[in-house]
Amino acid sequence: MVGYKSSSRKSKIDWLLLGAMLGLALLGALCIMSAVNALSLSNAVVRTHLIALPLAFMVFLAAWSFNYQIFDEQWKPLYGVIMALLIGVLIFGTYQRGSKSWFVLPFFSMQPAEICRVLTILVAAAFLDRQGRRIRDMRTLILLGVLVGPIFGLIMMQPDFSSIVITFPALIALLYCAGINVFYLALIAVFAAVAGFFTIAWTYLYLHPALLDYKILAIFYKLASSVWYMGGFCLLLSVGGYVFWWIFKQLRIFLPSFYFVLATLVVAAGFFAGVFVDHQMKPYQRKRVEAFLAPQSDPQGASYNVLQAQIAMGSGGVLGKGLFSGTQSRLGFVPEKHTDFILAVVGEELGLWGTLTVLGLYLLILWRISAVAYLASDRYGYLVCSGIFGMFLTYMVINFGMLIGLFPVAGIPLPFISYGGSNLVSSMLALGVVQSVYARRITSA
Repeated sequence: MVGYKSSSRKSKIDWLLLGAMLGLALLGALCIMSAVNALSLSNAVVRTHLIALPLAFMVFLAAWSFNYQIFDEQWKPLYGVIMALLIGVLIFGTYQRGSKSWFVLPFFSMQPAEICRVLTILVAAAFLDRQGRRIRDMRTLILLGVLVGPIFGLIMMQPDFSSIVITFPALIALLYCAGINVFYLALIAVFAAVAGFFTIAWTYLYLHPALLDYKILAIFYKLASSVWYMGGFCLLLSVGGYVFWWIFKQLRIFLPSFYFVLATLVVAAGFFAGVFVDHQMKPYQRKRVEAFLAPQSDPQGASYNVLQAQIAMGSGGVLGKGLFSGTQSRLGFVPEKHTDFILAVVGEELGLWGTLTVLGLYLLILWRISAVAYLASDRYGYLVCSGIFGMFLTYMVINFGMLIGLFPVAGIPLPFISYGGSNLVSSMLALGVVQSVYARRITSA
C-alpha cells in the first residue's frame, strides 16, 4: 500500500469538500422540515431524517478513516456483497411505489441499490485498474459488461430505472478516465441513445395516434410488439451496415469490416433494450414520459407535479418568501416536495439566491472531487474519484434539468438536500472514500 507524507491533521482532510457537504446537508434538513411541516407525516419524516444524518456522517468518517486501497484488494468480496444485497431485496424486500426495492427493518427502511451504486464504482475501478495496456481492447469492455451486467439486470428486475440512470453515466466517466478506446465509448453512447429514442418515440406515437396514418410510422410503432417486425428491423440494419461499409470502401477510406459489424450489433442491441424498457415500464413511469413530451396536455394529471413545482419555484423571486413561509409547498400544491421536488421548496422559500447557493455548493463538490482525483497517489484512487464525480454530476444535471423540463421526472433525489436516508448514507459514503484518497495522497511536504 502507498503511504502518505503528512504530519498535520488538517492536511488529511479536504476542508472545502467537507464544508460544501455539511452546508448542503444543513440546508437540506431545514428545507425538508419546512416542506413537511404541514403534512400529517411530518414528525415521522423529520425523526427519520435526523436519525439518518448522524448515521450517514459516521459512515463518512469510517470511509475516510479506512485506507481506500482495501477496496482495490478486496473487490471480489465486495462484488459478492453487491449481488447478495440485490438478490436479497428481490426475495425479502417489500414493494414501495411499484418497485420491490426496500428492506423494511424494525426502525428504518433501506434501499440497497443506493449503497450498491457506490460499491459498483469501487468494483469497476478495481477491475479497470488491473487491465493495464489491455484497457483499449474490446475484450476489456466485454468483461466489464459481464461484470456489471448482472448488477443492472437485478436492478431492472425490481424495477428501479432511476438507479440505472445514475449508475450508467458514472461508469461511462470511469471508462473515459481509464483510457478506453473512444470508438467504444461512442458505441456505448449510440446504444443508450437508440434505447432511449425508441422508448420516447413509442410514447410520442401513443400520445399522437393520428401520426399512425403514415404507413412507415405505423410499422415503426409495431416494431415493439411483433417478432417479425423485430427480425425485419435487424435485417434492415445489417443491409445498412453493409451499404455504409461499401460506400467507405469506394471512397478509399479503409476501415475494418469489424467496426461496421460491431456498430450494427450495437444499434440492434439498443433497439432490443428499448423494447425491454418499454415493456418493463410501470404506468406511473410512462405517465412521467408523457408529461415530459406534452406537459400542457394533462395539467391536472401526469404534468401536475412538474407544472406546480415550476410555479412554486418561480413564485420565490430573487430573495424567496423565507423558510417555512412557502405558500405553494405548504398548501400542498407541490407533490413529493421533500424528495423529488425539493428544489421547488428551495426556490420558493430561498429564492434565486438560495437555488444558486445549492448549485454553487454542488459545483464546489465536483471541483474538489476532480482535484482529489489528480492528487491521488495511485491509479485506483484516480479512477474511484472519476466514477464518483460522474455520479454526482449526473445527480445535479438531472435534478436541475428535471425541474425546468429538460428531462422527464425520474424519481431521482438531490443528494444531501432531498429526504431519503439510503441516498444520504450512500452519498456520504462516496465522499468519505474521496476524503480517504485525499488523506493518502502524495504531497511534497
